[in-house]
Amino acid sequence: MDTLQKTIHNSEEPVVCRSCEARHGGLCSTLTPQQLCDLNRHSSRKKLEAGNELLGQGELVTSYGNILNGVVKLSKMMADGRQQIVGLQFAPDFLGRPFLAESKMTAEAATDVEICLFPRRVVDRMVSEVPDMERKLHNQSLKELDEARDWMLTLGRKSAQEKVASFLYMIATHIDPENDDKSAFDLPLSRADIADFLGLTIETVSRQMTKLRKEGIIRIENNRHITVPDLDALSEAAGND
Repeated sequence: MDTLQKTIHNSEEPVVCRSCEARHGGLCSTLTPQQLCDLNRHSSRKKLEAGNELLGQGELVTSYGNILNGVVKLSKMMADGRQQIVGLQFAPDFLGRPFLAESKMTAEAATDVEICLFPRRVVDRMVSEVPDMERKLHNQSLKELDEARDWMLTLGRKSAQEKVASFLYMIATHIDPENDDKSAFDLPLSRADIADFLGLTIETVSRQMTKLRKEGIIRIENNRHITVPDLDALSEAAGND
């Protein structure tokens, strides 16, 4: 259900934005209270259950959004129907590419997701008018490029165990930015999706998870809940520097 964000008081910062992670660490952190009020007048919050599509590959882009909670799965489909998961986005990431009329990939809620949506025309205008907003988007794009290069190394050179450990380390350090405790989380992807993301078979993913559990690097409960007793040990298992 959409909830219009209309709680504003003159030029002060909108009440609904004050405790928002995206306001302090995301795209909205570049805006003055007045600019934030301007953007807020056009915004809406939306909650989606896991499995729901936010945007389809090839669809016309009508809105962008700040991810407030949850994990978004990005995937690309080939002409013959084969699909590849190409990335994950977490709060307070910005979902979308300003000035891009057509989506190059599918965005789907990997977990239950809450997102703050803005019309494309409004954000495109503000990006042109607010240099700090443009710079923030540029920096996010560079960050995503660096992460893509790191993931190329993971897929191309790391062992199966290092790949699985790298995935778990990424989830542990990104899934809940407001929580300083990175020792426990629920997997946002199924074993099949993890296998797709890592270029492994489901059986290999399961074997490596079991191996990491037997080595005491992780604990697994209910097949989805992961506890990491020592994050440094998981990082070492991932082959990180």
